[in-house]
Amino acid sequence: MKRIILFVITNLAVMLVLSATLRILGVDRYITANGLNLNALLIFSLVVGFTGAIISLLISKPMAKWSTGAQVLDPNSPRNQREAWLVDTVHQLADRAGIGRPEVAIYEGAPNAFATGAFKNDSLVAVSTGLLESMSEEEVAAVLAHEVAHIANGDMITLTLIQGVVNTFVVFLARVVGYFIDRVVFKNERGIGPGYYVTVLVCEIIFGILASIIVAWFSRQREYRADAGSAHLMGAREPMIRALARLGGLEPGELPRSFEASGITGKGGIAAMFASHPPIPARIAALQHAKVI
Repeated sequence: MKRIILFVITNLAVMLVLSATLRILGVDRYITANGLNLNALLIFSLVVGFTGAIISLLISKPMAKWSTGAQVLDPNSPRNQREAWLVDTVHQLADRAGIGRPEVAIYEGAPNAFATGAFKNDSLVAVSTGLLESMSEEEVAAVLAHEVAHIANGDMITLTLIQGVVNTFVVFLARVVGYFIDRVVFKNERGIGPGYYVTVLVCEIIFGILASIIVAWFSRQREYRADAGSAHLMGAREPMIRALARLGGLEPGELPRSFEASGITGKGGIAAMFASHPPIPARIAALQHAKVI
């Protein structure tokens, strides 16, 4: 949930800056003497809505390294046997998945892992020291396969597209409601008044929170797919089931807010509909019934 909240806040901030910039440049010509030009507003909403999501995607890998303090391993000169095994395992899994070999990193922290990056062939897989110390090699390999499956499934790109779509609706509907309130409630018949701007700001926050439910739902679905992807890459579901069971008995490692939804497990949220990860028992049950090809 933390990652979803930050993603929404980041997108709202970018949308606000873009909206102000486009207004200064005179690009936002969707309010005319005859009322709202819905076609122009839709185009404006698409530009503003997708820009925030795309920017978040493009900076995801460097932001992940910076925010977690992850140290990327040199595949040509690993410092010890553990690093050599990690790099070799991730590269083997990537080859099986048919994607470019990701960068491999380790960061200090409690048990968790994540994958991120804008492109399938230019991604990052990072694992915490806590996870490495608390799991067997087979269980760690299953977690790495889960993260590689995220990359192979194109989850980051799909999440960006979904975020862009919901952002567009947030921008569009907030301005439609703002215009209506300004005209009907505040009785402003010339131009747009303070009521419009206040309403737009409030609606963007409210609609953004509601839109995060959709993003969180997708995030939960992609966890199920990545679990199944791990079973496929490992050739068996048991390693991932054991890894999940072990994670269920551990305190999930805290990831920075911007990357929690990319982790192998999360703490959930205030309500299930805002959780970025399904409950571990549900994931295990789904994996037990998944077909392994």
